[in-house]
Amino acid sequence: MAEPRIRTTRHRTTVPADPDQVYALLADAGQWPQVFTPTVHAEVTEVADGDQQLIHLWALANGEVRDWTSRRTLDPAARRITFRQVVSSPPVASMGGEWQVDAAPDGGSEVTLLHDWTTVDDDEAAADWIGQAVERNSTAELEALSRAVTPGPDGEPLRFAFADSVDAEGPAEAVYEFLARAELWPERLPHVSRLDLTEQGDVQRMEMVTRAPDGSEHTTVSLRVLRPEQHTLVYKQTVLPAALASHTGRWTVEPHGAGVRITSWHGVTLDVDGVARLLGPDTDLAAARARIRHNLGANSTTTMRHAKEFAEQVAQQAAQQAAEQQGAAWTR
Repeated sequence: MAEPRIRTTRHRTTVPADPDQVYALLADAGQWPQVFTPTVHAEVTEVADGDQQLIHLWALANGEVRDWTSRRTLDPAARRITFRQVVSSPPVASMGGEWQVDAAPDGGSEVTLLHDWTTVDDDEAAADWIGQAVERNSTAELEALSRAVTPGPDGEPLRFAFADSVDAEGPAEAVYEFLARAELWPERLPHVSRLDLTEQGDVQRMEMVTRAPDGSEHTTVSLRVLRPEQHTLVYKQTVLPAALASHTGRWTVEPHGAGVRITSWHGVTLDVDGVARLLGPDTDLAAARARIRHNLGANSTTTMRHAKEFAEQVAQQAAQQAAEQQGAAWTR
């Protein structure tokens, strides 16, 4: 039986940032969903010897969400990251590659992205499909990397992150159920006008119309990865409000005191041209950051407060049922 054919690609770009800064961004897989358009979610599941990592990735490939596990080797001295899929998603039989960051001759960094792969049964049609996905994703990733390390016109980063929290005296399972059952949000949340939800495995696609505190309405599309064992839900918007180039988020429910703490985290990248179109060409970017932070934070906090009320009602009903059962036992 003939050995399967190995396909290879090379993509390269120059970005206006220090090589160590670029390498650090590539090494931090947790930032990839905000930086790289195809990446929906990335989790480091295992670390060995400091420079070896296992990463579980969810990413768009030709419009479909695929997930796989990759092993990475980090070499900060050489600014090199090699990767190899441990568990691939058919029709991929094997996939690997390398990131290399070097100082560019005229300043900034030269970034090279290499891929090699084989297909299940060496299928030619599958190879074409994979090749298209690699080409599209590699080009998008290098363009996104350049945007991520390029400062805005005011010299400040276009990427920023923030979080808000609400404490609840109810079970984590009830809070998580409220967050995961997004199809019920139009009935449960005042700022959600419409929501269409489809689900496949642990991935949801959610199209939602929301009202901002200033009264404006926005239609967004998000991909959400459910992690019920962690009481965590992560998402990435694929159709965004005009002022945003990227928006990712994470809901977490963690023990806190006698109850739980609900936290909503947002990662945002400004779209400078979009800010000018939406808010006016003379809009100060600091004001745009403040407005976006307020609008996103206000809606998330509203969601968390309603999740708190829902969970506390569940806790009260459980306590009432337990008291009634105990009272009934005394009468027997």
